[in-house]
Amino acid sequence: MSARTASSRLAGKIALVTGGCSGIGLGIVERFVAEGGRVLVADVQDEKGAMLARRFGDSVVYQHCDVTREEDIAAATAATASALGGLDILVNNAGAGGTPHGPADMTVDGWDATMALLLRAPMLGTKHAVPLMQARGGGSVINIASIAGLEAGWGLAYGVAKAGVIHLTKLSAPQLAAANIRINAICPGVIVTPIFGMSVGLSRAAADQMTGELTDAAAKMQPLRRAGRPEDIAAAALYFASDDAAFVTGTHQLVDGGITVGQRISWDAEALLPIHHTLLAHAPDLPA
Repeated sequence: MSARTASSRLAGKIALVTGGCSGIGLGIVERFVAEGGRVLVADVQDEKGAMLARRFGDSVVYQHCDVTREEDIAAATAATASALGGLDILVNNAGAGGTPHGPADMTVDGWDATMALLLRAPMLGTKHAVPLMQARGGGSVINIASIAGLEAGWGLAYGVAKAGVIHLTKLSAPQLAAANIRINAICPGVIVTPIFGMSVGLSRAAADQMTGELTDAAAKMQPLRRAGRPEDIAAAALYFASDDAAFVTGTHQLVDGGITVGQRISWDAEALLPIHHTLLAHAPDLPA
């Protein structure tokens, strides 16, 4: 454990993280454990889940959970209480790229499957977490949304689902506040995880292997010239999970390297080169 994370901001706290075996979810699990929390990891990657449980000992319990099935979500939340003693923090993270189709060729099955995974699952996770959090005097729900929920260009069904997650967060906040349950969302930008490879049809193993190759390309996509990392999202999740955010609910936090600040010309001078070259052709006295 590094000195940077050797603290106890989550001492005595119990968390449930869906999709916690890889990518952003794994980064959150690692940070929560480093901060003194205990975590139930709910995922469908059983081999990785078993490895996580061995790696972290009593701090991590693994539960197989397909978040598109309400019975699995209910079982995971119940297992958090039975195995760890309760529930203080829920991170609705599990996800994938969803159907790639646009409106002209969208299928009902593709649309429904994307919504079930990305939008219905966070709602159901929250539903089943609330009684356990009430029993503990309150809690924190953290929904992993996306910049895709705020702007075009990242996929139709995926973007609609993530916009729904942001609005679900806002609308749920006042309804949960009376029970001292806070709910907030994080909107990651380009975070290099297996989700990119899986969105183009690669197997999970192949997607895991190609994340390194995406790092250089991702670094060129936003003003902060490095790829986003799972630990960047984990830091935001830690804030929302901890008492530092005790007076924060119903909002969303961008963690995107500045990619949503505006058009590319706002941070990349080379984006103006085609216009500059055209002007130069007609006004040769302009500086090259």
